[in-house]
Amino acid sequence: MAESEDIFLRAKHRTFTGLSEDAERDWRGPFCFIQAADPQLGLMKAWRDGDCDGGGEEWAEEVELTKQAVEAINQLRPRPKFMVLCGDLVHAMPDTPFREGQERDLKAALKGTDPSIPLVFVSGNHDLGNTPTPRTVEQYCSAWGDDYFSFWVGGVLCLVLNSQLFFDASACPQLKEAQETWLEEQLSRASSSTEPKPKHILVFQHIPLYLKSPDEEDDYFNLQRGVRQNLLDRFKKAGVKAVFSGHYHRNAGGCHGGLDMVVSSAIGCQLGEDTHGVRVVAVTADEVVHRYYSLEHLRVGGMDEDLRKLLQA
Repeated sequence: MAESEDIFLRAKHRTFTGLSEDAERDWRGPFCFIQAADPQLGLMKAWRDGDCDGGGEEWAEEVELTKQAVEAINQLRPRPKFMVLCGDLVHAMPDTPFREGQERDLKAALKGTDPSIPLVFVSGNHDLGNTPTPRTVEQYCSAWGDDYFSFWVGGVLCLVLNSQLFFDASACPQLKEAQETWLEEQLSRASSSTEPKPKHILVFQHIPLYLKSPDEEDDYFNLQRGVRQNLLDRFKKAGVKAVFSGHYHRNAGGCHGGLDMVVSSAIGCQLGEDTHGVRVVAVTADEVVHRYYSLEHLRVGGMDEDLRKLLQA
């Protein structure tokens, strides 16, 4: 494996190289990380052309926006502990034209990230297909690392999930079953009275549980109500603090029963009134505070003073 590829394949064996429980189990004080979503190289032109099922033959705009995001994040002080990209890395579905070129150019743009900021990748529907198969999941894993895994940062447990297996696993039921078994083990262990308790538990997935309310109707942009409620109940029981997602290309979400559902808009194509941006997340002993920034704001002004003060505690 080429050395330059290492940064894209750190998620292996259901954990993440450099962010293991052994190395990162203990709380060491406040820190920040970056949550980003949907660079989705190729969607901007496809959306303008009204051909989102095909199209996508140009992606220079998204490459430039990704480079802007990297530049802004590299300048942040204190330095983020990691950056997580919550899915739809590229627009081209598996086994379609432009897929290889989009993945190649996204990796080239992301290679500018400061080496001290690990890149954590989450699979989206465009990365796996709306109905994933064992083959499309394997293709994703060979390019970006495991589709679900856990990692630790400064005493905080992070779970990365393959939300497409919740949405439609009809072509890969065994993969869905395997993730369910693994997730139950992770949640049970995290809430066990005999194991070291994480300071917080955070979940990262592409498709939001909901956009505004846990009892909203099913939609392309959320998980089906039965699946959603099952996950909400399990997450709350285990003490999950927040779920971070993308997919919607707009900012949304809400906090219900102590669980924060954070839906972040895109680095790439905007489908609402938000700007191209990323979310800065400040983690303290007691809370997880997050704020969405435009790429320009973050590059010029950095994070706001109140977030910086939280990180100095």
